[in-house]
Amino acid sequence: MKALIFAAGLGERMRPLTDTTPKPLLRVGGKPLIEWHLEKLAALGIRDVVVNTSWLADQFPAMLGDGARWGLRLHYAYEGDTPLETGGGMLNALPLLAKGDAGDAPFLLVNGDVWTDYDFARLPRAPRGLAHLVLVDPPAQATRGDFALDADGHVRTDGQHMLTYAGIGVYRPQLLDGWRAIIAALALANGKPKFPLAPLLRAHMARGAVTGEHHRGRWTDVGTPERLQRLDAELRAQSAPST
Repeated sequence: MKALIFAAGLGERMRPLTDTTPKPLLRVGGKPLIEWHLEKLAALGIRDVVVNTSWLADQFPAMLGDGARWGLRLHYAYEGDTPLETGGGMLNALPLLAKGDAGDAPFLLVNGDVWTDYDFARLPRAPRGLAHLVLVDPPAQATRGDFALDADGHVRTDGQHMLTYAGIGVYRPQLLDGWRAIIAALALANGKPKFPLAPLLRAHMARGAVTGEHHRGRWTDVGTPERLQRLDAELRAQSAPST
């Protein structure tokens, strides 16, 4: 299995920190956010990781190199100077994810700007449908939630108890088949399709092709300097030797 890390966003809510550093490279608990993911992916036995980039893209290979220090092979999927959003970013990364494989192998996806204690080993290597999503309780800054999880593990667009997509999941490339028929208004950036992933997920949820699970442990969307500072303090306190 390969992995894809979304790392192309502008990090506008994180300014001024992201004026000079991409959000996934901001340090928390003594290392860049993205490094927490790389360590967990390597421990899982994944060897090939695609990192999609746009804003300050040159900083990723400069800081992470080829991934050898973690026993990984890093591949950078540059989207251009304008991010392609989640759907366009996944579409742009598919050739690298398919390289050396049959092209239809599931891959693990994680957002580069989240931190969690979720154990990636819990993820299925092959989802029952087209995607398997990790969901968490809605955070204080976005209480509405994104999706609901029914009793048999299917993710639905609505329900009595709404949960938030954690930015972690396993996807089949076939999720993007027929995307043009689902994305009503096609936008282009850098000559490439730019569109969100959520409409595709909702379309496939309607026919029961998306499963999920509820993670009740720690999870943070590191979207603002305040949340970054708070998480950094928590992780440093956690790792400090007891006296």
